[in-house]
Amino acid sequence: MSSRGRLRVYLGAAPGVGKTYAMLGEGRRALQRGRDVVVGLVETHGRPRTAALLEGMEVIPRRTLTHRGATFTELDTEAVIARAPKVALIDELAHTNVPGSRNVKRWQDIDEILDAGIDVISTVNVQHLESVNDVVREITGVPQRETVPDEVVRRADQVELVDMSPEALRRRMAHGNVYAPEKVDAAMANYFRVGNLTALRELALLWVAGKVDDQLDRYRADHGIAGTWETRERVVVALTGGPEGDTLVRRAARIAARSKGADLLAVHVTRADGLAGADPASLARQRTLVESLGGTYHQVVGDDVPRALLDFARGVNATQLVLGASRRGRFAQVLSRGVGVETTARSGSIDVHMITHEEAKRGRRRPVRSRTALTRARQLTGWALAVAGMPLLTFTLSAFRDVLSLTSEILFFLCLTVGVALAGGMWPAITAAVGGSLLLNWFFTPPTGEFTIHDPENLFALAVFVLVAVAVSTIVDIAARRTRQAARASADAELLSTLAGHVLRGEAAVPSLLERMREAFGLTTVTLLERQPGAARAPDHQDDPDAWRIVASTGGAPATCPGRADTDVVVDDDLIVAARGGPLEAADRAVLEAFAAETAVALRQQRLQEAAERARPLAEADRMRTALLAAVSHDLRTPLASAKAAVESLANTEIAWSDADRAELLATAAESLDRLARLVDNLLDMSRLQAGVLGVHQQPTAVQEILPRAVDDLGPLRDRVDADLPPGLPDILADPALLERVLANLMANAVRFSPPGERVTVSASGHGDRVEIRVVDRGPGIPPEAHDRVFQPFQRLGDRDNHSGVGLGLALSRGLTEAMGGTLVPEETPGGGLTMTVTLSIC
Repeated sequence: MSSRGRLRVYLGAAPGVGKTYAMLGEGRRALQRGRDVVVGLVETHGRPRTAALLEGMEVIPRRTLTHRGATFTELDTEAVIARAPKVALIDELAHTNVPGSRNVKRWQDIDEILDAGIDVISTVNVQHLESVNDVVREITGVPQRETVPDEVVRRADQVELVDMSPEALRRRMAHGNVYAPEKVDAAMANYFRVGNLTALRELALLWVAGKVDDQLDRYRADHGIAGTWETRERVVVALTGGPEGDTLVRRAARIAARSKGADLLAVHVTRADGLAGADPASLARQRTLVESLGGTYHQVVGDDVPRALLDFARGVNATQLVLGASRRGRFAQVLSRGVGVETTARSGSIDVHMITHEEAKRGRRRPVRSRTALTRARQLTGWALAVAGMPLLTFTLSAFRDVLSLTSEILFFLCLTVGVALAGGMWPAITAAVGGSLLLNWFFTPPTGEFTIHDPENLFALAVFVLVAVAVSTIVDIAARRTRQAARASADAELLSTLAGHVLRGEAAVPSLLERMREAFGLTTVTLLERQPGAARAPDHQDDPDAWRIVASTGGAPATCPGRADTDVVVDDDLIVAARGGPLEAADRAVLEAFAAETAVALRQQRLQEAAERARPLAEADRMRTALLAAVSHDLRTPLASAKAAVESLANTEIAWSDADRAELLATAAESLDRLARLVDNLLDMSRLQAGVLGVHQQPTAVQEILPRAVDDLGPLRDRVDADLPPGLPDILADPALLERVLANLMANAVRFSPPGERVTVSASGHGDRVEIRVVDRGPGIPPEAHDRVFQPFQRLGDRDNHSGVGLGLALSRGLTEAMGGTLVPEETPGGGLTMTVTLSIC
């Protein structure tokens, strides 16, 4: 079986930069080197220089397919595989095949060809990559319906960027090297603006940089290279979850900002046992800070913290590592060098920054732990066994004094001591051990009845008994504490996992998170409080309800200020979560702080979304105003100027106008004023539509009656319209006047874009509970990706005929149709052209 072929992709920063030209050039060079090269499929788009490179190259005939009465050609995958060349040139990796093809997407065809052992050279533009598709739509306003998964391109053996400065690309377009002359102005004024091209270029550069990083990481891994290659500055900041974290993150961000394009990464090392974790609320807050500064947050597991930090730093090819100064005391630093010193000693080529901070002076504040991890019931059981069990055992063994040796008696006491340790922990067991040794000494060790031991061996046996008892009790106590910590860690992990799933499911609304807190910790009320604007941050204001306002609350009566809550968690300077239902343990409070931090993030996201919603109408109004001023600056002035010139000419008494001249001037003035009236009517109707105050009077309406009136409204253009209405067409529910305007606008638009001599067809048909009215033209049509954009007001998709209106016709038609409860949808006319379909309900 042949090995898989190699894929080479030319990635274009924008359409027209020359990626197909580069692919054909590489193909011709491969031919000159003696390789067997064929052209599977190349789109020249009518560019003569690109077409010239195809001369003399073997081209595999395309496969012909028919879809909806139209004929299309696609890549013939089977023919390429049967030909079995060394290299196949196949254009447009992201192309979607015509229904009925072998595969849905062309990249799937190429995958089959690669599996056959054939090398493939292909092309794709950055706007067709799946990961940046939404970004490109935001930048250019044009949705890209044909996309290719990023992983397909990342798997390519070679990705070469075909780039060109925006100014150079626009010069190419102006010279007619990209599009036909009649399309250049529209393209340069819309998609190919300098700002759009610059943004696309940056996206392409960043994407290729990521691909290069992947290749570099793979090369270093394959060759076992552990050292740092300073190809780009990467600053890693180590976080412990302590209060100094904010200072470290900001300092690391400033270090990264000194180098253009530097990366900021934050890492927290979690102990492998998961029992000595950091404050989750502090880590959540610091993670938010890192991400707000453009960095990324990571978490690794390891017991050797310096080693884990350096392994992570080397794994991401970091150049600098930021650590905080130790918060341990001087005595602890004497006993152990600490994470900072140990990391610096092992860092090698990575620069380590030790950052001082205020918390270093205060030392490490350890949480207070309880002396025992056992429950009170178990402790009481242990004490009972120690106090009552030892005398009872002594009484029992006294009856067998002549049968048992001292060694056996010590073993019985040891077994009871172990039982006390298992039941009650360390202190009852130690008490039992000491008491047992005294009882053994008094009752069973010669001389009996005295606290004296004559035989050194007996003294040694009693000492071993006490030591074993203490060791066993200590081990049991530690095991119980660890078990309890593990149970607590498991419960906390489950709660935090629930929180993460809650966020991932999109339920991160503030009231929902508060309700989760109340349920998880058995609280009666959870309230999110925000400090009133202008309220002082003095401690006495904690009990002042006027200084706080309730953002959200769940459960019973809310706490109106932190001082009236059983537990309060400070999220930041202005936000506090106040809970009622009894005080919480320290471990519960730590998890509650994590919930509170997530609630603050949800609140900020909610407010940002609300601000965006408030800004959207303003931005839309501003866009409409700008577009209106740009569009009507000529369209309103032109008929106004024509009418004014005609009237002034008629009013000039120095010129003797003939009757024919006078009639022509009057006709010019009347036509110009009619155009002005139509423009103003359209503008007023559009404003009413957007304000939601357009009056619609729906009634049973016969299409057979409305269509002739709409055709008459076209004036001289009426002779280019053919109506084909079947008999017995049911009445529809519509406003007759509005429907007439919709059809007149659609027919006028279709006639204007149809070639000379071509006629526009209007037909209608009933389908269940609706009637479809179709206006069909044979003009140039509209690309599928522009079907939605064609209905935007004040644009004409590249139409430079300023005498055709301000670009409101289709926008107004769709608005009027939807106001009547219908739809207006564009479709491609089989064989070329555009079909506008109006759908309305039957009465």
